[in-house]
Amino acid sequence: MNTHRIYLDNAATTPMDPEVIEVMTRGMKDVYGNPSSIHALGRESRSVIEKARKRISGYLNCTPSEIFFTSGGTEADNMAIQTSVSDLGVKHIITSPIEHHAVLHTIQNLSREGKITFSLLDLDKEGKISNDQLEEMLKGKPKTMISLMEANNEIGTLNDINRIGELAAEHNALFHSDTVQTMGHYAHDLQKQKLHFLASAAHKFHGPKGVGFIYIRNTVKVHPFIHGGSQERNMRGGTENLLGIMGLDKAFEIAETHRTRHQESIQALKTYMADRILKEIPDTIMNGAKKPEEGLYTVLNISFPESDLGEMLLFNLDIQGISASGGSACSSGSDQGSHVLTALGVSANRPSVRFSFSKFNTREEIDKTVEVLKKILNP
Repeated sequence: MNTHRIYLDNAATTPMDPEVIEVMTRGMKDVYGNPSSIHALGRESRSVIEKARKRISGYLNCTPSEIFFTSGGTEADNMAIQTSVSDLGVKHIITSPIEHHAVLHTIQNLSREGKITFSLLDLDKEGKISNDQLEEMLKGKPKTMISLMEANNEIGTLNDINRIGELAAEHNALFHSDTVQTMGHYAHDLQKQKLHFLASAAHKFHGPKGVGFIYIRNTVKVHPFIHGGSQERNMRGGTENLLGIMGLDKAFEIAETHRTRHQESIQALKTYMADRILKEIPDTIMNGAKKPEEGLYTVLNISFPESDLGEMLLFNLDIQGISASGGSACSSGSDQGSHVLTALGVSANRPSVRFSFSKFNTREEIDKTVEVLKKILNP
């Protein structure tokens, strides 16, 4: 196995930035008081958390009181959806068949319990919704929530959350967006964007795992999702993940400070890799957007030709020191394939690989990966 691994699975998680590790290591030594304690060490920890909250809200153009720290995106999604049903009277949820399971499974479970009904939007071949269909679904349906991710984690298809927010406002609906894949990668202005909830996870932008945040617009009043203490202004019981919040804060600062430069360099890598694969490996297709410059710039999902090596493609890449993810569309009800590729009608016989990029990737890594792919598929 190669000593230097090529990591192209950044949509799953990103390596931590060295500056983030430095901040958290220093915190382990120096900032250890319980943030709920009233003595000096406790007050110092409380100050660290509130400064992080203020910085994050500044980048998002919202108030600090609208940011609540969570264990990550899954908790944030669950909190938004479940409290909307229990506290805000939501009876109907509009979503899509390619949402993250943190959203889909939560909605399906609420439906099974008889608490809501839900509608799935149709998708085109690129995984895009129709805003016209969304508007039709909103008509005459009071107590409705829209839950649509900003960018799909498997194929990178983008939703126009600005337009969706406008439709939600026009029809007096709540709007929740899973922005786990886009936070730290795109600008968000929550004074202008008509969102009621959004979810984020630090490990998608070079922060630590196990920490994230939820944005809850201050016009929305919900009860705690996790009980047991008065932390997070009585909204989330449990001692705060102090080190995680410190890491999230630093990672978000770095991401926002260098966002434009990183977007340009990562987009260039994605486009370069897509061009090489599509030209040099016959019968390959991009899943999702058909042009590399469209869709989420960190994600490239490629459908490879059907072959005996198909099911072993990821394994063979791994043996060659290349980390990627993917698989095939579901071929049966019991098959644990990709619900996203299935919804797009991708053949279950064609292996698909998601390559996802970060600021740490290089063109040399892309060249090596393409050459390895060519050798695996044409031995």
